[in-house]
Amino acid sequence: MKIGLFVPCFVNELYPQVAMATLRLLENLDFDVVYPMEQTCCGQPMANSGCSTDVETLAHRFVDIFKPFDYIVAPTASCVTMVKEHYDGFFDENNADFQKVKSSIYEVCEFLHDVVQIKQLNVSFPYKVGVHNSCHGHRMLGLGSPSELNTPHYSKLENLLSLIPDIELVTLERYDECCGFGGTFCVTEPAISVAMGQDRIADHLHSGAEVMTGADMSCLMHMEGIINREGKPLKVMHIVEILAGVQNVD
Repeated sequence: MKIGLFVPCFVNELYPQVAMATLRLLENLDFDVVYPMEQTCCGQPMANSGCSTDVETLAHRFVDIFKPFDYIVAPTASCVTMVKEHYDGFFDENNADFQKVKSSIYEVCEFLHDVVQIKQLNVSFPYKVGVHNSCHGHRMLGLGSPSELNTPHYSKLENLLSLIPDIELVTLERYDECCGFGGTFCVTEPAISVAMGQDRIADHLHSGAEVMTGADMSCLMHMEGIINREGKPLKVMHIVEILAGVQNVD
């Protein structure tokens, strides 16, 4: 199968190591991965701001670029959700190219867990890790069980991390609470956004985590900013960096 690697614009600009770790992880599993150089933003920031005309242009561009691939894989749940859940209004329901893209795009953990169904990882990560479950991934993509539904607990992120022999996953008191980032919410309501982020950081520290991880670098970016500003003893890493064997904890 041929995989089109979709790298969100902010990851490309601010966290290129996450994009490279995603590529490394997929290539370690012997997949044929292509990064289309002409790709741009999925349109999520414009959608959050009500700029629907701009979103429509980007949606059609996205589909044109990624329709040749068997699968589209991205290291971010929110951008994948944007394509799967919010592009429909810009395409006819019988548009074959859009339906193909919609059904073949996956967040990388979702892809590894549900499609590839990997059973082992030959990497080491001897640290105490707390998993931050982002709202889009947890509730829209089904990466985990939302606590408000009172259903049996499951977590695809935890299942993947558990394949690492020497990792220790800590138990959080509120494992799927929002971090407060919310895209433009952190700009329009900064005080509430920061307070929510501080709560998530405190939960990780109270649980003894040395590393905070998750599937959305946007949420992690928000909390990393608070951690750095307040000098908290907590490292932030995207989950693909851990799964790919990148140990830049120090």
